[in-house]
Amino acid sequence: MAGHVDHGHTPAAWTGSIIAFVGFCVAGVFMVAAQPVGFWAGMAVILLAPVVGGAMRLMGMGKKEEAHVAVARARVQEEAHANA
Repeated sequence: MAGHVDHGHTPAAWTGSIIAFVGFCVAGVFMVAAQPVGFWAGMAVILLAPVVGGAMRLMGMGKKEEAHVAVARARVQEEAHANA
């Protein structure tokens, strides 16, 4: 194996995944119970998961950008400004 591989084990990723799982379970239960309102409520919870996870990532609780990626991004932005 080539070093440490980060699979997104961050508070933002875990929170988003847990919220989506809960929404999936709620939607599944209400689908079996033939209750459309509960099903759609579960679907709304699923759609809430990436919003919460994204907000947490923006607050700094997500995966940090690696140093070499940040350097490459800065270089590309400098070249774009120089060519504009």
